[in-house]
Amino acid sequence: MERAVDFVLSGGCIVYPTSTLPALGCIPTFDALDLLFKIKGRSSNNPVSLGVSNLSQASEIVEVPEDVDLILGSFPEGSLTILLRPHRKMDARLGGDKVAIRVVSDSTARKLIENTGPLTATSANFSGEEPLQSCIMAANQLSSPEIPVLGIEGVCEGGAPSTLIAWHTVCESPESLRIEVVREGKISSEEVLAWWKKMT
Repeated sequence: MERAVDFVLSGGCIVYPTSTLPALGCIPTFDALDLLFKIKGRSSNNPVSLGVSNLSQASEIVEVPEDVDLILGSFPEGSLTILLRPHRKMDARLGGDKVAIRVVSDSTARKLIENTGPLTATSANFSGEEPLQSCIMAANQLSSPEIPVLGIEGVCEGGAPSTLIAWHTVCESPESLRIEVVREGKISSEEVLAWWKKMT
């Protein structure tokens, strides 16, 4: 783990396990994001999410309303990603003024991120291609002599990605508080909106 932490903090990209698919992680700096987007062949207009170890860590970079903790506690760990307002506008590749935060549930990922700080949590695959479930295999596929990618041992269960929700603090809703399901995944839109209706 120490080698992985040092590699990431030096600006490198790493593949780590999550409850869904292997994630490609880097620290949220300009140069590290340059490498990640180059590796994936991803458009800079397509922001990536940030994985955090807990909401306390998330609160260092984004505004975390109390009701976020409530929804995360109502669904399986790692199944939701929430768009929140950053304290300061961030790199556009992280969403600018709407940053997607995912509290990781995998113990290895949590330990890694506790030591590195928030890491990107985009899927570890070339854009447009099917992701692999083995972190080591995904890292080997993405790695090149020019830009090595380190992999942490782990095989993910696969399946649907986390469900992405825009929280009411980022929604333009002057009349009433509302949330929006941006991307349906592990949790259906119906389940999310039913929870919201019950809470409001």
